Amino acid sequence: MDRLEAMKMLLAVVDAGSISAGSRKLNAPLPSVSRKVAELERYLGASLIVRTSRNLQLTDAGREYVEAARKIMGDLEEAERRASGEYQTPRGTLTITMPVEFGARYIMPIALGYMETHPEVSLNLLSLDRTVHLVEEQVDIAIRLGDLADSSLYAVKAGEFRLLTCASPAYLERRGVPTHPGDLEGHDGILFNKRTFFWTFDVDGRPMEAVPRNRLEVNTAANCVAAAVGGAGIARLFDYQIPDELASGALVPVLEGFDGTSRPIHIVYSGQGMLTLKVRSFIDWALPRLRTVFGRSEALKA
Repeated sequence: MDRLEAMKMLLAVVDAGSISAGSRKLNAPLPSVSRKVAELERYLGASLIVRTSRNLQLTDAGREYVEAARKIMGDLEEAERRASGEYQTPRGTLTITMPVEFGARYIMPIALGYMETHPEVSLNLLSLDRTVHLVEEQVDIAIRLGDLADSSLYAVKAGEFRLLTCASPAYLERRGVPTHPGDLEGHDGILFNKRTFFWTFDVDGRPMEAVPRNRLEVNTAANCVAAAVGGAGIARLFDYQIPDELASGALVPVLEGFDGTSRPIHIVYSGQGMLTLKVRSFIDWALPRLRTVFGRSEALKA
């Protein structure tokens, strides 16, 4: 039995949550994956996973074995990177995850420029509006917006962004300019993803929730911007989403004294093992370009 192959399959099954999902992740036949896991259990003389109708769970022996297998596979991958010269020159595949809209507007141009100057590096760009586990999902770098949770990851701060309350000049001329969050009750609003996005303001150091009358609800930032520019009402958007509209005056900020503090932008990476040149070179390439747009800041540990 090829134990390394069996370890790889077991880890894929555990990370995916089921044998069928693991087979899809590996692009391998389901019977082959199931057989390999069973062979590994017979070889060890221990049950590693408990299969249920919905998912699978690790036994105590399974948890210990999976932890050891991750370390073995990680050490093997690092040895292969060393042997291939990945620590001497940037090369190989670099996987980067980023928020969908922010990534398309700001990270994609940076990534394309990086590819031109680093011909031996291939990029795998994952646009996802969720937090990705870098180690488990084999991602090298994440671009993250907002405060970071404590973790074993490392981060370098690339700048800041703000949440703005804004409207078109035509709307404000027609309906008046709100000067306090409480004034929003008399205004029309464009609500963007209202289930997870609340209008909370900082009033005398305390949070205050205030929402205008719901005249229009949208589920994309692009539609929210278009509706606000079109005069449909007051919207709440991040400044990185509307740089052109702010510069041209198509949208005007209101209630600026109540919108709270800025939020950070980080480049996040794993601190496990030596930092490969492809990771370091991308950070060195992207960091000054992001800071040019979003302001200077300093490196920190997450």
